[in-house]
Amino acid sequence: MMRPAELQDRLYKALNTAARAIGADTYAYRPSGPVQPLHATNRFLRLRAAFSAQDGKFAHPNKYGDALWYGVFDAAYTQPGDYLVQDDSVWFIAAQQRLLPVLCVQTNRVVSFSRPAAPTDTGVNAYGGIITATNTPLLTEWPASVLGATGRGRPDTDLPADVAIPYWTVLLPAFPGIILCPSDLMTDDLGRSAVVAAAELTGFGWRLTARQATN
Repeated sequence: MMRPAELQDRLYKALNTAARAIGADTYAYRPSGPVQPLHATNRFLRLRAAFSAQDGKFAHPNKYGDALWYGVFDAAYTQPGDYLVQDDSVWFIAAQQRLLPVLCVQTNRVVSFSRPAAPTDTGVNAYGGIITATNTPLLTEWPASVLGATGRGRPDTDLPADVAIPYWTVLLPAFPGIILCPSDLMTDDLGRSAVVAAAELTGFGWRLTARQATN
């Protein structure tokens, strides 16, 4: 009887054979710190890779608003949390479960997170808002999937002309020692700002709900 490890090795070899036939050159990056995971110093591997919608048949493109893909490549040297860069597209590996396809998440934004500093003075403070310069950086310039969520809020003024405040679902890899919490601040490469409303650390990385900040 073939052992599970041998089956896994054969599966990776088969994926490598398929990727060499239908895939494109791809670079793998492994974050070494909380800043810029796609920095050149984090690149550790070049491989051939192809990405399919979740049926794995390469019969149709992925659906609108669906960031999940199956990766076809030799996953013997990669692990969850690694980034894969192919031309202008960036994915991160969400899961490499035994004898199952490699689950990847395609990113569309680059985000940074920080934590507002607590007031330094006891009692009444001169200013009760958030001072950006005193925020503590958590993650800086991390590619992530940022897609619109179904929930919508309204400004506190609740005026007839008020526009609903959008919520986003944010997916990104976890990094050891960094815990994201509600009320953390998020910014993206479009200059938008948001406040983390819910933070869930799953086996696939972070799943966040963020509420766009308004002036």
